[in-house]
Amino acid sequence: MTLLELRDLAVTYRGETGDVPAVRGVSLGLEAGEALGVAGESGSGKSTLAMSLLRLLPRNASVSGEILLDGEDVLTMSWGRLRAVRWASASLVFQGAQHALNPVRRIGDQIAEPLRVHGMATGAEARRRVTELLEQVGLPAWRARGYPHELSGGQRQRVMIAMALACSPRLIVADEPTTALDVMIQAQVLSLIRSLIAEHGIGLIMISHDLSVLASTCDRLAVMYAGRVVESGPSREVFTGGRHPYSRALAEAFPTVGDPASRMAPKGLGGDPPDPAHLPTGCSFHPRCPVSLVSCASEPVELRVAGDGTGAPHTAACVHVSEESR
Repeated sequence: MTLLELRDLAVTYRGETGDVPAVRGVSLGLEAGEALGVAGESGSGKSTLAMSLLRLLPRNASVSGEILLDGEDVLTMSWGRLRAVRWASASLVFQGAQHALNPVRRIGDQIAEPLRVHGMATGAEARRRVTELLEQVGLPAWRARGYPHELSGGQRQRVMIAMALACSPRLIVADEPTTALDVMIQAQVLSLIRSLIAEHGIGLIMISHDLSVLASTCDRLAVMYAGRVVESGPSREVFTGGRHPYSRALAEAFPTVGDPASRMAPKGLGGDPPDPAHLPTGCSFHPRCPVSLVSCASEPVELRVAGDGTGAPHTAACVHVSEESR
Protein backbone atom coordinates (compact mmCIF):
# COMPACT_ATOMS: atom_id res chain seq x y z
CA MET A 1 0.00 0.00 0.00
CA THR A 2 1.14 3.54 -0.76
CA LEU A 3 2.36 5.25 2.41
CA LEU A 4 1.07 8.72 1.49
CA GLU A 5 -1.21 9.83 -1.31
CA LEU A 6 -2.41 13.34 -2.06
CA ARG A 7 -5.50 13.57 -4.24
CA ASP A 8 -6.40 16.95 -5.74
CA LEU A 9 -5.20 18.77 -2.61
CA ALA A 10 -6.08 22.45 -2.48
CA VAL A 11 -5.43 25.03 0.26
CA THR A 12 -6.97 28.49 0.28
CA TYR A 13 -6.35 31.25 2.83
CA ARG A 14 -9.18 33.59 3.75
CA GLY A 15 -7.87 37.15 3.67
CA GLU A 16 -9.34 40.58 4.31
CA THR A 17 -9.69 41.24 0.60
CA GLY A 18 -10.75 37.74 -0.48
CA ASP A 19 -9.57 34.15 -0.80
CA VAL A 20 -5.94 33.43 -1.69
CA PRO A 21 -5.19 30.03 -3.30
CA ALA A 22 -1.85 28.70 -2.01
CA VAL A 23 -2.01 25.07 -3.21
CA ARG A 24 -4.06 24.17 -6.28
CA GLY A 25 -4.98 20.62 -7.17
CA VAL A 26 -1.82 18.76 -6.13
CA SER A 27 -1.81 14.96 -6.55
CA LEU A 28 1.29 13.04 -5.42
CA GLY A 29 2.17 9.63 -3.99
CA LEU A 30 4.95 8.32 -1.75
CA GLU A 31 6.00 4.73 -1.03
CA ALA A 32 7.65 3.54 2.19
CA GLY A 33 11.43 3.92 1.98
CA GLU A 34 11.13 6.51 -0.80
CA ALA A 35 12.23 10.15 -0.71
CA LEU A 36 10.25 12.82 -2.55
CA GLY A 37 11.64 16.30 -2.98
CA VAL A 38 9.37 19.32 -3.44
CA ALA A 39 11.09 22.34 -5.00
CA GLY A 40 10.15 25.88 -5.91
CA GLU A 41 10.73 29.55 -5.13
CA SER A 42 9.38 31.22 -2.01
CA GLY A 43 5.63 31.59 -2.37
CA SER A 44 5.17 28.52 -4.57
CA GLY A 45 3.15 26.68 -1.90
CA LYS A 46 5.79 24.23 -0.62
CA SER A 47 5.52 24.96 3.11
CA THR A 48 1.73 25.20 2.95
CA LEU A 49 1.74 21.75 1.38
CA ALA A 50 4.02 20.43 4.15
CA MET A 51 1.94 21.92 6.98
CA SER A 52 -1.29 20.60 5.51
CA LEU A 53 -0.10 16.98 5.74
CA LEU A 54 -0.55 17.01 9.53
CA ARG A 55 -3.20 19.74 9.67
CA LEU A 56 -0.87 22.37 11.09
CA LEU A 57 -2.22 25.25 9.03
CA PRO A 58 -3.70 28.41 10.63
CA ARG A 59 -7.43 28.75 11.19
CA ASN A 60 -7.97 30.94 8.14
CA ALA A 61 -6.89 28.06 5.85
CA SER A 62 -9.48 26.01 4.01
CA VAL A 63 -8.37 22.58 2.76
CA SER A 64 -10.04 20.30 0.23
CA GLY A 65 -9.11 17.04 -1.49
CA GLU A 66 -7.66 14.01 0.28
CA ILE A 67 -4.48 13.31 2.28
CA LEU A 68 -4.31 9.54 2.66
CA LEU A 69 -1.78 8.30 5.22
CA ASP A 70 -1.73 4.50 5.14
CA GLY A 71 -5.12 4.74 3.45
CA GLU A 72 -6.69 6.95 6.15
CA ASP A 73 -7.68 10.51 5.28
CA VAL A 74 -5.91 12.99 7.58
CA LEU A 75 -8.49 15.66 6.77
CA THR A 76 -11.37 13.66 8.24
CA MET A 77 -9.56 12.37 11.36
CA SER A 78 -10.95 13.32 14.78
CA TRP A 79 -8.67 15.48 16.93
CA GLY A 80 -7.95 12.49 19.15
CA ARG A 81 -6.93 10.35 16.20
CA LEU A 82 -4.86 13.19 14.75
CA ARG A 83 -2.94 13.61 18.04
CA ALA A 84 -2.19 9.88 17.96
CA VAL A 85 -0.86 10.13 14.39
CA ARG A 86 1.39 13.16 14.93
CA TRP A 87 4.94 12.09 15.88
CA ALA A 88 3.95 8.41 16.09
CA SER A 89 3.01 7.80 12.43
CA ALA A 90 4.25 11.01 10.83
CA SER A 91 6.52 13.76 12.12
CA LEU A 92 7.83 17.10 10.93
CA VAL A 93 11.32 18.61 10.92
CA PHE A 94 10.62 22.32 11.06
CA GLN A 95 12.50 25.01 9.19
CA GLY A 96 14.93 26.73 11.56
CA ALA A 97 15.62 24.55 14.61
CA GLN A 98 16.64 27.57 16.69
CA HIS A 99 13.03 28.79 16.65
CA ALA A 100 11.42 25.34 16.87
CA LEU A 101 13.24 24.24 20.04
CA ASN A 102 12.22 25.54 23.49
CA PRO A 103 15.18 27.68 24.74
CA VAL A 104 14.49 27.02 28.46
CA ARG A 105 14.16 23.24 28.33
CA ARG A 106 16.98 20.71 28.18
CA ILE A 107 17.60 18.89 24.90
CA GLY A 108 16.93 15.46 26.40
CA ASP A 109 13.55 16.52 27.81
CA GLN A 110 12.44 17.85 24.44
CA ILE A 111 13.43 14.68 22.59
CA ALA A 112 11.69 12.55 25.23
CA GLU A 113 8.44 14.55 25.14
CA PRO A 114 6.90 12.72 22.13
CA LEU A 115 7.73 9.40 23.83
CA ARG A 116 5.91 10.42 27.02
CA VAL A 117 2.94 11.96 25.21
CA HIS A 118 2.36 8.73 23.27
CA GLY A 119 3.05 6.50 26.27
CA MET A 120 5.98 4.78 24.59
CA ALA A 121 8.57 5.31 27.34
CA THR A 122 9.05 7.04 30.69
CA GLY A 123 11.83 7.39 33.25
CA ALA A 124 14.95 5.35 32.61
CA GLU A 125 13.57 3.84 29.41
CA ALA A 126 12.96 7.31 27.95
CA ARG A 127 16.50 8.40 28.88
CA ARG A 128 17.92 5.28 27.23
CA ARG A 129 15.93 6.03 24.07
CA VAL A 130 17.14 9.65 24.05
CA THR A 131 20.75 8.44 24.26
CA GLU A 132 20.11 6.05 21.38
CA LEU A 133 18.54 8.77 19.25
CA LEU A 134 21.39 11.22 19.88
CA GLU A 135 23.89 8.58 18.84
CA GLN A 136 21.89 7.90 15.67
CA VAL A 137 22.20 11.54 14.63
CA GLY A 138 25.88 11.76 15.56
CA LEU A 139 25.69 13.59 18.91
CA PRO A 140 27.19 12.45 22.24
CA ALA A 141 24.78 11.39 25.00
CA TRP A 142 25.87 14.20 27.33
CA ARG A 143 24.28 16.74 24.97
CA ALA A 144 20.93 15.68 26.43
CA ARG A 145 21.74 17.78 29.53
CA GLY A 146 22.36 20.94 27.51
CA TYR A 147 20.14 23.73 26.21
CA PRO A 148 19.56 24.71 22.55
CA HIS A 149 21.73 27.85 22.78
CA GLU A 150 24.72 25.67 23.69
CA LEU A 151 24.58 23.85 20.35
CA SER A 152 25.65 24.93 16.88
CA GLY A 153 23.13 25.30 14.06
CA GLY A 154 23.99 21.89 12.65
CA GLN A 155 23.72 20.24 16.05
CA ARG A 156 20.30 21.82 16.68
CA GLN A 157 19.12 20.50 13.33
CA ARG A 158 20.32 17.03 14.34
CA VAL A 159 18.29 17.35 17.54
CA MET A 160 15.19 18.15 15.45
CA ILE A 161 15.82 15.02 13.38
CA ALA A 162 16.23 12.98 16.59
CA MET A 163 12.88 14.30 17.83
CA ALA A 164 11.26 13.39 14.53
CA LEU A 165 12.61 9.83 14.85
CA ALA A 166 11.70 9.40 18.53
CA CYS A 167 8.45 7.47 18.02
CA SER A 168 9.69 5.57 14.94
CA PRO A 169 7.25 7.17 12.46
CA ARG A 170 6.83 5.83 8.96
CA LEU A 171 6.78 9.32 7.40
CA ILE A 172 8.98 12.35 7.98
CA VAL A 173 8.30 15.75 6.42
CA ALA A 174 11.40 17.97 6.38
CA ASP A 175 10.70 21.63 5.60
CA GLU A 176 13.93 23.33 4.45
CA PRO A 177 16.02 21.34 6.98
CA THR A 178 19.40 22.68 5.79
CA THR A 179 18.64 26.26 4.66
CA ALA A 180 20.37 28.01 7.59
CA LEU A 181 23.45 25.75 7.59
CA ASP A 182 26.85 26.26 5.96
CA VAL A 183 27.88 23.99 3.10
CA MET A 184 29.91 21.49 5.16
CA ILE A 185 27.24 21.06 7.86
CA GLN A 186 24.56 20.90 5.18
CA ALA A 187 26.39 17.99 3.54
CA GLN A 188 26.63 16.18 6.89
CA VAL A 189 22.91 16.60 7.65
CA LEU A 190 21.92 15.44 4.15
CA SER A 191 24.16 12.39 4.48
CA LEU A 192 22.53 11.64 7.83
CA ILE A 193 19.02 11.91 6.33
CA ARG A 194 19.93 9.58 3.45
CA SER A 195 21.40 6.95 5.79
CA LEU A 196 18.38 7.06 8.11
CA ILE A 197 15.98 6.54 5.21
CA ALA A 198 17.97 3.53 4.00
CA GLU A 199 18.35 2.06 7.50
CA HIS A 200 14.77 2.48 8.75
CA GLY A 201 12.74 2.40 5.51
CA ILE A 202 11.19 5.78 6.31
CA GLY A 203 9.20 7.70 3.74
CA LEU A 204 10.54 11.26 3.36
CA ILE A 205 9.10 14.42 1.89
CA MET A 206 11.79 17.08 1.74
CA ILE A 207 10.95 20.72 0.95
CA SER A 208 13.59 23.04 -0.50
CA HIS A 209 14.17 25.84 -2.99
CA ASP A 210 17.51 24.20 -3.89
CA LEU A 211 16.97 21.72 -6.71
CA SER A 212 20.56 20.44 -6.46
CA VAL A 213 20.14 19.48 -2.78
CA LEU A 214 16.93 17.61 -3.51
CA ALA A 215 18.42 15.84 -6.54
CA SER A 216 21.27 14.49 -4.39
CA THR A 217 18.96 13.31 -1.60
CA CYS A 218 15.62 12.28 -3.10
CA ASP A 219 14.44 9.59 -5.50
CA ARG A 220 11.81 11.79 -7.16
CA LEU A 221 11.21 15.52 -7.53
CA ALA A 222 8.03 17.56 -7.76
CA VAL A 223 8.53 21.17 -8.88
CA MET A 224 5.87 23.64 -7.72
CA TYR A 225 4.99 27.04 -9.16
CA ALA A 226 2.09 29.25 -8.09
CA GLY A 227 0.61 26.46 -5.98
CA ARG A 228 0.67 23.77 -8.68
CA VAL A 229 3.02 20.92 -9.54
CA VAL A 230 4.44 21.83 -12.95
CA GLU A 231 6.84 18.89 -13.26
CA SER A 232 7.31 15.55 -11.52
CA GLY A 233 9.70 12.70 -12.19
CA PRO A 234 12.97 10.93 -11.27
CA SER A 235 15.36 13.35 -9.55
CA ARG A 236 18.22 13.18 -12.03
CA GLU A 237 15.92 13.49 -15.02
CA VAL A 238 14.23 16.59 -13.63
CA PHE A 239 17.50 18.17 -12.46
CA THR A 240 19.60 17.53 -15.57
CA GLY A 241 16.90 17.43 -18.23
CA GLY A 242 13.84 19.23 -16.94
CA ARG A 243 11.00 19.48 -19.47
CA HIS A 244 9.31 22.52 -17.94
CA PRO A 245 11.09 25.88 -18.49
CA TYR A 246 10.72 26.68 -14.78
CA SER A 247 12.48 23.44 -13.74
CA ARG A 248 15.34 24.23 -16.11
CA ALA A 249 15.61 27.76 -14.71
CA LEU A 250 15.83 26.44 -11.13
CA ALA A 251 18.54 23.94 -12.08
CA GLU A 252 20.58 26.58 -13.95
CA ALA A 253 20.39 29.09 -11.08
CA PHE A 254 23.18 27.30 -9.20
CA PRO A 255 26.83 27.53 -10.32
CA THR A 256 28.64 24.33 -11.30
CA VAL A 257 31.43 23.29 -8.92
CA GLY A 258 34.77 23.61 -10.70
CA ASP A 259 33.37 25.79 -13.49
CA PRO A 260 34.52 29.41 -12.98
CA ALA A 261 32.40 30.63 -15.90
CA SER A 262 29.16 29.49 -14.28
CA ARG A 263 30.20 31.05 -10.97
CA MET A 264 31.00 34.42 -12.50
CA ALA A 265 27.91 34.51 -14.73
CA PRO A 266 25.19 32.36 -13.15
CA LYS A 267 21.98 32.00 -15.08
CA GLY A 268 18.79 33.13 -13.45
CA LEU A 269 15.14 33.83 -13.99
CA GLY A 270 13.86 37.35 -14.38
CA GLY A 271 10.87 38.71 -12.55
CA ASP A 272 9.10 37.50 -9.43
CA PRO A 273 6.60 34.73 -8.70
CA PRO A 274 3.00 35.91 -9.19
CA ASP A 275 0.83 37.16 -6.36
CA PRO A 276 -1.35 34.16 -5.37
CA ALA A 277 -4.30 36.53 -5.00
CA HIS A 278 -3.93 37.73 -8.61
CA LEU A 279 -2.68 34.81 -10.69
CA PRO A 280 -2.18 35.25 -14.44
CA THR A 281 -4.67 33.58 -16.73
CA GLY A 282 -3.67 30.44 -18.58
CA CYS A 283 -0.28 29.07 -17.56
CA SER A 284 0.80 30.98 -14.44
CA PHE A 285 4.43 30.88 -15.58
CA HIS A 286 3.88 32.45 -19.00
CA PRO A 287 4.79 36.08 -18.01
CA ARG A 288 8.32 34.89 -17.09
CA CYS A 289 8.67 32.05 -19.60
CA PRO A 290 11.29 32.49 -22.36
CA VAL A 291 9.50 30.06 -24.70
CA SER A 292 5.83 30.93 -24.06
CA LEU A 293 3.30 30.89 -26.90
CA VAL A 294 0.30 33.15 -27.41
CA SER A 295 -1.98 30.33 -26.26
CA CYS A 296 -0.12 30.05 -22.92
CA ALA A 297 -1.71 33.31 -21.76
CA SER A 298 -5.23 31.95 -22.07
CA GLU A 299 -5.15 28.15 -21.90
CA PRO A 300 -4.04 26.34 -18.72
CA VAL A 301 -1.84 23.29 -19.31
CA GLU A 302 -2.32 20.11 -17.29
CA LEU A 303 0.47 17.64 -16.50
CA ARG A 304 1.28 15.46 -19.51
CA VAL A 305 3.68 12.56 -20.02
CA ALA A 306 7.24 13.69 -20.79
CA GLY A 307 9.44 11.29 -22.75
CA ASP A 308 8.44 7.99 -24.31
CA GLY A 309 6.60 6.75 -21.19
CA THR A 310 8.65 3.56 -20.91
CA GLY A 311 10.66 4.51 -17.80
CA ALA A 312 9.64 5.85 -14.39
CA PRO A 313 6.70 8.31 -14.62
CA HIS A 314 7.80 11.78 -15.70
CA THR A 315 5.23 14.52 -16.32
CA ALA A 316 5.35 18.24 -17.04
CA ALA A 317 2.71 20.94 -17.53
CA CYS A 318 4.04 22.63 -20.66
CA VAL A 319 2.75 22.90 -24.23
CA HIS A 320 6.22 22.07 -25.56
CA VAL A 321 6.33 18.66 -23.88
CA SER A 322 4.20 16.94 -26.55
CA GLU A 323 6.54 18.28 -29.25
CA GLU A 324 9.68 17.07 -27.44
CA SER A 325 8.15 13.63 -26.83
CA ARG A 326 7.47 12.86 -30.46
